[in-house]
Amino acid sequence: MKSLNITGTRSTPDILCNPDTGVVAMSGDSYPENSFEFFNEVIEWVEQFLAQGERPLRLELRLIYMNTSSVKAMMDIFDLLEAAFGQGRQVLVQWFYDPDNERVVELAEEFREDCSFPFDILPHD
Repeated sequence: MKSLNITGTRSTPDILCNPDTGVVAMSGDSYPENSFEFFNEVIEWVEQFLAQGERPLRLELRLIYMNTSSVKAMMDIFDLLEAAFGQGRQVLVQWFYDPDNERVVELAEEFREDCSFPFDILPHD
């Protein structure tokens, strides 16, 4: 399985999916013109990773802003993690936020409410 590396822009996050470490890292703003098209590769990568073997998957988020369609795409990713967790797979979300940005904390907490897998919301410098 190959790594997936998407270089961020002003309106899209940097995304790195590493099959060796089992880490999907996203950072930046997310308000692409077409969120479903933008996140499709990431969703497919997560599906493939979860279908191969039993290694843990960790989603590391450092997202600053997400538009509504990006939130929906992220919910699709969380649904994949939830299903895998329900089948005994180790999954973890770590959402890092700027302590000065309360909106990100509120968004992360809303996501966490719908998840039964481990989901940490952590301040970063």
